[in-house]
Amino acid sequence: MLKKSLILFIITFLISGTFNSCKIGYSFTGANISPAVKTFSVYYFPNRARLVNPTLSQSFTEALREKLQRQTSLNELAEDGDLIFEGQITGYEVRPMAIQKEDLAALSRLTITIRVKYTNSIDPEQNVDRSFSAFEDFDSSSTLADVEDGLVPEIITKITEDIFNATLANW
Repeated sequence: MLKKSLILFIITFLISGTFNSCKIGYSFTGANISPAVKTFSVYYFPNRARLVNPTLSQSFTEALREKLQRQTSLNELAEDGDLIFEGQITGYEVRPMAIQKEDLAALSRLTITIRVKYTNSIDPEQNVDRSFSAFEDFDSSSTLADVEDGLVPEIITKITEDIFNATLANW
């Protein structure tokens, strides 16, 4: 009986030790980053759009940095990171949408377009050079100045998510 208990104890100990040493890693952020990549750099995105929002360059650059800091374990470098994000704001425009009778627009659309060059020095096949854009609609009875402070952060969030998915999540 003692021998049977001892064997059962040893088997239980070995099994529990095996399960505790197994580690399954999940990334809920969706990032698919090589273990060799340790750093990233986000360069300032100048505003080259015809219509200029004076705070957009700074807001977008900071939002992209924060997204990478929150959703990866990479360290940020001022320049020459393993991953480099650079580019420029190429579009900032308002267009009428949902035309009603008598050619009046019920909605207007603010669209922001940003050209991004993503360089992966560890795996150059992952490099991306393309434009990303997003928009938000607003009631045409409001002026852009009235709604801009609320719409721009929402659009920036959409664009940074798209950039993250296209570069680090490999979507």
